[in-house]
Amino acid sequence: MTSRHDIEAVFVGVATLDAIALVPSFPSPDERLVADEVSYAGGGPAATSAVAAARLGVRTAFVGTVGDDANGRAVLAGLEAEGVDVTGVSVAAGESTAASVVIVDRSRGTRAICNRPAPRIDVSAGADLITAAPLVHVDHAGWEPVHRAGLVRDQGVLSVDAGNPIPGFDPRGVGLYVPTVEALRLIHGESLSVDELLTASIAQGCRVVVATDGSKGSYALTADGDRAHAPAHAVDVLSTLGAGDVFHGALVAAVVRGLPLASRLAFANATAALSCRGLDGRSSIPHLPEVLAAISPDPVDDATGVTVAPTR
Repeated sequence: MTSRHDIEAVFVGVATLDAIALVPSFPSPDERLVADEVSYAGGGPAATSAVAAARLGVRTAFVGTVGDDANGRAVLAGLEAEGVDVTGVSVAAGESTAASVVIVDRSRGTRAICNRPAPRIDVSAGADLITAAPLVHVDHAGWEPVHRAGLVRDQGVLSVDAGNPIPGFDPRGVGLYVPTVEALRLIHGESLSVDELLTASIAQGCRVVVATDGSKGSYALTADGDRAHAPAHAVDVLSTLGAGDVFHGALVAAVVRGLPLASRLAFANATAALSCRGLDGRSSIPHLPEVLAAISPDPVDDATGVTVAPTR
């Protein structure tokens, strides 16, 4: 069993149980459709990121809150089956676990999500995990309780999924700030180029910003002026559900393994793209050998003994 002291990355935020239906097209009012496929799977930004990092060989823990219901037990069982430490998860008595019903339109590749929100996140059960972690990744719901409790004294170990709005969030000092390009345009202006958006983010005080832009790939800029761009990895997409969360987990894994900036982006892009082969957000998340094969035909071992490949 993995010791808490061996944890390489802690993920804080939302965990859900999702029901996903793949349909030929979105139904009209009162229409009944025969689904091509129906899937039930764990979801949630931070929880799915933790699963992705675990499949890529990172020793991970998840901190969040579930209800004391069957869905909560299923969420915890799913995370444990992936090797994710769940000792920092609290159970809210009398409350329901977060859940989503997702309809995926095969004809347009789009989706609609109906969500029951999570119970208020209590991080007390995972406080020691968070405090001791060499890297802490939070989603839009995980940032506030971690910040309020003052559990991360060195913001440089903090990674923030900022694709969704985070009230009161300030990227100053944050080690890894990961918004979407769309989110940055809402903050800094629609007319700015990607380079200008990244520069504006660094000016706010974060150490590294990585912005995702769907089919255009991902972009990065460091406080030292290093820039990188990696194009999207091409796959046959069934559903993009959870792809952004998988990207974040893979990016964290790349940071833990010490990959160069451009390689981090290529590694995360490939992992997220390969996950889109499945209907739900988790079943097709690849393991490390498949990602390495996707980004390079000739992987090599680094000094830590972890297989790392140069990007194409």
